[in-house]
Amino acid sequence: MLNRANAHMRLPSTDRRRIGQPLRKRMLASRWFYLMMLPGIAYYIIFCYLPMGGLMIAFQDYNLFKGVWHSPWVGFKHFQTVFAYPDFPVILKNTLIISVYRILFNMIPDVMLALVLNEIRLKWFKKIVQTITYGPHFLSWVIVYGLVYAFLAPGSGIASGWVRDLWGMELNLLVDKDWFRTLLITSDLWKNVGFGAIIYLAALASINTELYEAAVVDGAGRWRQMWHITLPGIRNVFVLLLILRIGHILDAGFEQIYIFLNSRVYQVGDIIDTWVFRRGLEQLDYSVAAAVGFFKSVIGLVLVFGANKLAKKMGGNGLW
Repeated sequence: MLNRANAHMRLPSTDRRRIGQPLRKRMLASRWFYLMMLPGIAYYIIFCYLPMGGLMIAFQDYNLFKGVWHSPWVGFKHFQTVFAYPDFPVILKNTLIISVYRILFNMIPDVMLALVLNEIRLKWFKKIVQTITYGPHFLSWVIVYGLVYAFLAPGSGIASGWVRDLWGMELNLLVDKDWFRTLLITSDLWKNVGFGAIIYLAALASINTELYEAAVVDGAGRWRQMWHITLPGIRNVFVLLLILRIGHILDAGFEQIYIFLNSRVYQVGDIIDTWVFRRGLEQLDYSVAAAVGFFKSVIGLVLVFGANKLAKKMGGNGLW
């Protein structure tokens, strides 16, 4: 009680007066902040919480004409259909492998680029590098695939033509199972590495500069400063983003893969989302698609809680 009283006395006089006010008056005093929150709250209510009611069709033989309220209930029938599907283990394996590749080979380059940009002292050169690396993020995956196709298309691609003219080899990376995942990760890295570094640059900007000054006085060089000050300063941000990515480990990037996918690479590139798209929208089997979505949500929730608990045990802050 004494500590709470001391903490209360350390607050500014205006804050102490607000704490003693009724809730209605405090909300009225902060009305503009609540007003600014409304668009974000409305977004999550409309697009995140209201659609949860549609999960009921995962337990129904959903009929588009009968609707949610009149379709017959079938329990876990559709979940059994999903898990009994012969290719489901392969699809799940592809999803996990591609997601893990994205985490391993996309997060580390984001940090490395942020560290490099943070060390650049020439402002004009730093702006040029930032512009070049940020630019691809704003291109759609259709345009990115068009660029990739222009370089790697069998016979007519720029890079394919060079390889054929120099070594007499035919380059068919777009339809090569051994190179498909590498192509996915490489193009995703090129597109998003610059934008992903922005968060780490913001974290680097928040590090107290006095720590670097003290390190210089103690004789620490650039590498020592980076190891003992810079990296610990962005550790919490890295853990936070890692937990969020682990929660989406069953997503694997539908938009990119759906555009890059072709019949020759289904064995290594077909993921849960592309299969759900074909089953749910092309075959109009909405109940199976909803069952897979429910399954992914549960797994993502469990992984987020597990990763958050593990992060706290390892000394991090976690999400909550």
